[in-house]
Amino acid sequence: MSKEFSRVPVPQFPQLSRRVTADNKFWNNLNTHVVIKEPAAVTSINFSPVKPFDLAVTCSTRVQLYSSVTNSLLRSISRFQGTAYGATFRNDGNLLVAGGEAKIVQVFDLNSRAILRTFKGHERAVHCTKFAPNSTNVISGSDDKTVKLWDLLSETEICSFEGHQDYVRSLAVSSAAAPHLYLSGSYDHKIRMWDSRSGGSSVFEVDHGAPVEAILMLPRANSFVSAGGNKIMIWDMLGRTHALGSCSNHQKTITCLAADENFTRVLSGSLDHQVKVYDIKDFHVLHSFKFSHPVLSVALSPDYSHVVAGMSNGTLHIRHRPALEKQMSFAAKRPIPGTLKYFTRGHNQKPSTNDVQIKSEKKKKLRPFEKLLKKFQYGDALDAVITGRYRPLVVYSVFVELEQRDGLQQALAGRNDVSLKPILLFVSKHISNPRFSSLLLDVTNLLLDMYGSVFGQSPMVDDCFAKLKKRIKAEVELQQQLFSMMGTLDLLMANNT
Repeated sequence: MSKEFSRVPVPQFPQLSRRVTADNKFWNNLNTHVVIKEPAAVTSINFSPVKPFDLAVTCSTRVQLYSSVTNSLLRSISRFQGTAYGATFRNDGNLLVAGGEAKIVQVFDLNSRAILRTFKGHERAVHCTKFAPNSTNVISGSDDKTVKLWDLLSETEICSFEGHQDYVRSLAVSSAAAPHLYLSGSYDHKIRMWDSRSGGSSVFEVDHGAPVEAILMLPRANSFVSAGGNKIMIWDMLGRTHALGSCSNHQKTITCLAADENFTRVLSGSLDHQVKVYDIKDFHVLHSFKFSHPVLSVALSPDYSHVVAGMSNGTLHIRHRPALEKQMSFAAKRPIPGTLKYFTRGHNQKPSTNDVQIKSEKKKKLRPFEKLLKKFQYGDALDAVITGRYRPLVVYSVFVELEQRDGLQQALAGRNDVSLKPILLFVSKHISNPRFSSLLLDVTNLLLDMYGSVFGQSPMVDDCFAKLKKRIKAEVELQQQLFSMMGTLDLLMANNT
């Protein structure tokens, strides 16, 4: 009884081992994706600080509120006269404040969606708004270069902070221990700290070196973080004008920052489609998320279950952990005979330890070049694998199979210039690959022995051999340079010892 023909084995070369850390496992577990298309760019994302941690998404002329449990739209606030910006929740999750192109700051009741307060005083669009830690004040930053503090109870302006020379696009508030301190970042490259007790003058300022897109206060570390250009900088809140550190891991402008509830991890989003997670201790990158479009806003839920990114094309991408399957206390209904569920019952049933398992393996179909190898048509098999859309590793495995069958010379013989060209192109392209070079050098020697006598008869073949010669010459020169460098290094190491 003849043995069944086996498929051509494709060799598996060793790969570099990838270090999988606890952070990688944690963030990779956010593997359930929900993609929602909004009508315009998503400029701001903010989670409610109280359960169930609903999500406020600012885009176009509205603020969309999404449930973090079902990831579905709960309600929409569209009472804006122009584009809305910078919607954020209050500490109790009952109120929402937002700015916009209409030069006003509005406070909404989330239960009724009614406008509770309207603050007028800015002369240009308001891009960032936040509640103060005492929950009775609101702070706003505008394109009129000012930062204003408002009283929620009396609906009046408390103080106006002036000093920036360009648009104010980011704000940060301190902790409840210092509710009078505020930070603002501007396109004039400056971050200024304001104290509501000192009137309208700034306590100190630092220069980021690029237009400031986002700032984040870290109250536990008495420091704050600023993002502008492709650089993140860490500053001391005690007023030192030099940075404690900086990092630059993005290729394009960083547009947003976010932090977890305990301020142990910082997230940054950028126009390079990336969101990176940093360790607050040394700002080393722990994990990266890749998205389809430039990221304008990012947020992390207080319970670490959701990472949400808003993009320039209006895409809202929600990554969350898969929900736990509910345990059913009642018996499952028996499927009705004749239905699809009846014929597929038990398909997902897992065997117990005492069950006898009968494995049924599907017979894999032979690929076209393997069928030709089975018929000992070596030349046609080589043509089929080289002209087909196969990986170089598969082509290399066919060369190995032909050499083991002692059919390599038969496969290369009797060719014209058209059928010889693909082989020469493959050899010249991959002969410098250390994994393929040993066998492809033997193939090159065979080709020279078999077709060296016909040089000059076909311009196509002559050109391919000229490219092969040039590639081999470049590789030899590279090896000579490496050997010379190795000798120099050996000499230096010998002198050091």
